[in-house]
Amino acid sequence: MIETKPLFNSMDEAESYLKEKFGVNESYDVGILHTHLYEFPVLLVYINGLIDGMIITQLLTNTQMKIADNTVSENEIIEHYFPYYSITQYDSKEKWLAALLGGQVTFILSNGSVYTIDVRSYPGRTPEEPDNEKVVRGSRDGFTENIVQNTALIRRRIRDTNLRFELHQVTELGQTDVAISYIKGIANEDNLTQIRDRLKQIKHDGITMTDKALEEWLFKQGFHPLPFVRFTERPDIAAAHLLEGHIIIVVDTSPSVVIVPTTLFHHLQHAEEYRQAPAIGTVVRWIRFLGVLLSLFLLPFWYLLSVHPEFVPKALDFIGPKETTDIPLLLQILFADIGIEFLRLAAIHTPTPLSTAMGIIAALVIGQMAVDVGMFVPEVILYTAITAIFTFSIPSYELSITTKIFRTILLLSTAMFGPSGFFVGSLALLFYVGSVKPLNVPYLWPLQPFFPRAFLRMVIRYPMPNDAKRPFITRSPDRKRS
Repeated sequence: MIETKPLFNSMDEAESYLKEKFGVNESYDVGILHTHLYEFPVLLVYINGLIDGMIITQLLTNTQMKIADNTVSENEIIEHYFPYYSITQYDSKEKWLAALLGGQVTFILSNGSVYTIDVRSYPGRTPEEPDNEKVVRGSRDGFTENIVQNTALIRRRIRDTNLRFELHQVTELGQTDVAISYIKGIANEDNLTQIRDRLKQIKHDGITMTDKALEEWLFKQGFHPLPFVRFTERPDIAAAHLLEGHIIIVVDTSPSVVIVPTTLFHHLQHAEEYRQAPAIGTVVRWIRFLGVLLSLFLLPFWYLLSVHPEFVPKALDFIGPKETTDIPLLLQILFADIGIEFLRLAAIHTPTPLSTAMGIIAALVIGQMAVDVGMFVPEVILYTAITAIFTFSIPSYELSITTKIFRTILLLSTAMFGPSGFFVGSLALLFYVGSVKPLNVPYLWPLQPFFPRAFLRMVIRYPMPNDAKRPFITRSPDRKRS
């Protein structure tokens, strides 16, 4: 171990410094204890609840014996005789305090030298399958709120020495651990440099909303409704994107990781497509794409045909409400769509044993009563419910919310300007989505700009043995995969 100058002049000075920083008996979870390592006195400092108490007890028990060699110094004792592998000496108070607050145990020697050992044991749950990314076949583990556990889940799937986890600490007070994960030689260095620089630019007290707050800081999202990154709680999805040249950002206390760069089509992929035969996966993907289009255009288009029956051919005479009420059709659609949103929020805030019963009551009782009293025509309930089902087929929760916003904008445009409002509004939305370039990547790639081979691979789930290059948008220096 490299010789480092003691951080304090003495143990007493270190104790006074700690009591000044943490207060005297003001924080019950800060432990400052005088003990011994072999025959040398040390000051033990730790944060209760973030350490493994059993390991500390065992280590202290094993270090109460005497050393036969009386010429050994106290620094040599902890560097060469201490029965633990992870020992770090500090020459910076800021770095040491960050390590202490992160859960590392500190030993301060009588000469003022500061050492830490890593016996962190964060409170949390065990890996389990995410609720919003379930698969019929496949692994059942998922990310947790523990950054160490999350990196291990990825490392287990990619056993390569080039897999990197760069640890950064962001914000002034929160000192949140953020790990940038990539495969060296495959990930683009310009993208990595840009992410590192933007992490350094974060000057804030804390990001308690973890990965979502980090997205807004890193990619200047502003009021854009589109998700600029992809979130996943599945380690297999994160590992698959790393092999494609993407970059993963792991944030401590978050059960999901951030994938960059991504496009619109990355938000429409699901692990289930790769757990089935290529033909089945392709059909499932097409059905999902169709569901996305219908969730966006079905309701505004039905409204257009309902208020302009002259455009409806005779074969489609069934389209349009057969009954009328005193409430305009547009308000009925808006009320029903907003009502479904209230139902979704109620389901989130309702305890799980009651959420099913609440959904049945809202769907059957309230919906039917609203039709009976003349508040809605039956067709409004039907098409709004079908559109909601299509929206639920979108794998990305963030994109599904964005689709609802776009659908409402398109509906209002159609109501104000008729057929031209529908088509011009659709083109305007297409132009907006195509103009977004998070991390300098076109959001509609490979549709715009058009890359034929990449587009085919996006709409067709090819067999795994087929030789596929890494996506162009990752700008990987090594695009060949096999």
